[in-house]
Amino acid sequence: MPLHSDLQQLMDLSGKVAVISGAASGIGKAIAKTLADAGAISIVLDIDRAKGRKAEKEIRSGEGQAFFFHCDVSSSAECQKVVEQIIDEFKHIDILVNNAGVIFRKDSVELDEEEWDKTLNVGLKGVYLLSQQVIPHMSSQHKGSIINIGSGWSFQGGPKAVSYCAAKGGVLNMTRAMAIDHGQQNIRVNCVCPGDIDTPLLESEAQQLGLDYGEYLKEAGERPLARVGTPEDVAKAVLFFASDLSPWVTGAHLAVDGGGTA
Repeated sequence: MPLHSDLQQLMDLSGKVAVISGAASGIGKAIAKTLADAGAISIVLDIDRAKGRKAEKEIRSGEGQAFFFHCDVSSSAECQKVVEQIIDEFKHIDILVNNAGVIFRKDSVELDEEEWDKTLNVGLKGVYLLSQQVIPHMSSQHKGSIINIGSGWSFQGGPKAVSYCAAKGGVLNMTRAMAIDHGQQNIRVNCVCPGDIDTPLLESEAQQLGLDYGEYLKEAGERPLARVGTPEDVAKAVLFFASDLSPWVTGAHLAVDGGGTA
């Protein structure tokens, strides 16, 4: 049965420009594709040029609009440059998804300072730097939606992930602060917090811990909904916050974890 036309209109992102960081693979790519399928122009931001261009091509093959831009979100200069390029070409930014992140599965003794810095610079500072450049443009049009990607570890600690837990805990509370600061400009800021999602990042975690990925997935799937999540599970939650389905929602978070934090 087709969607009612009013509901279709609420989900329609036609004419909107959506910027997604860390969009070359995994969750970010699924978000970029889902938003493009809803009509948005998806701007694929990533530090990996080859994978970024591949993601752009894949999204376009499904008739979605996608454009790759190289960006290291931990660099203030690169964030400023890429936002200027996007505004110059597309004139506005309506949706920002801060998704880029890295993880080192180590405790505070094993982790070295460089790894701590990289985790926080990409996963927390990167949210601040990219938002800092985008918010003035959203403010000038008096509307916008920012979706920060947190984690189940935004709410609780996890083993051998001290820097990641620090970053994702910060992302959640920064979301609340940004929502308070920019609500008067009609900019909504929300946070999607995934649990274990079957992505290259999760496979990397298994490798870092010296575990078989198949066995790791089985263990990760031990939750109320009895499976590991997919990138598309997260992308659908992002669509809710990006669209007019959530016009009076800001400063909120949504756990997409199969009940793992229930």
